[in-house]
Amino acid sequence: MANSLITELFSDFVSLFFPNCCVACSDSLAKGEDLVCTRCILEMPQTNHHKEIQNSLQVRLSNRFELTHAVALFKFAKSSRVQHLLHALKYKNRPEVGIMLGKVLGQRIQDSEMEKSDLIIPVPLHASRKRKRGYNQSAKFAEGLSQKLSVPFSDGILSRKIKTETQTKKSKLNRWQNVSEVFHVKDPLTVRGKRILLVDDVITTGATIEACAHVLKQNGCAEISIVCIAEA
Repeated sequence: MANSLITELFSDFVSLFFPNCCVACSDSLAKGEDLVCTRCILEMPQTNHHKEIQNSLQVRLSNRFELTHAVALFKFAKSSRVQHLLHALKYKNRPEVGIMLGKVLGQRIQDSEMEKSDLIIPVPLHASRKRKRGYNQSAKFAEGLSQKLSVPFSDGILSRKIKTETQTKKSKLNRWQNVSEVFHVKDPLTVRGKRILLVDDVITTGATIEACAHVLKQNGCAEISIVCIAEA
């Protein structure tokens, strides 16, 4: 009991001088809050895609390739809390943010058709970019989903053959030209006949996710559903 009290007091003392900060707004976290403060959780523009049969992402992507479901956790806006969250995940060495967001969305889509997926596959990074960052941010999101849905995930089935330029400032046409024919399924047997949950961090034009979906279909997967952290 005494040791527990001392540990708690020491933790409070450390937090006073080195406070844990919300990764979305940088305010100090209150006791019991983890990674994201309560205010940000309430104010970030979460979607209701998991409750809508024909949501905006589903409609947009289904016009381009065959898919079963499509769900985004947030709506993306520049300079928003969502962008700060994604920036921390991708550029500030905060892989735990991706896992946390995966668990949040996983909780939402439990008991849905997506929970019946056979395999979760993240959009891959080129090996050199993954080495530089230390991890694939979409794979961390997939890891959180996997933990909540009890569906296996693999970051090694789909690979990126060519290191493409960053998509951030590209037009819709240039984005598609940048990603077409750059993805590869290492072993077609791993996806053949499988219901795939394909995972990305942000979907903007949909060029990257479309290219991945086409490659998976060409290698015999049965169906594809899409989930992402944010829809732009």
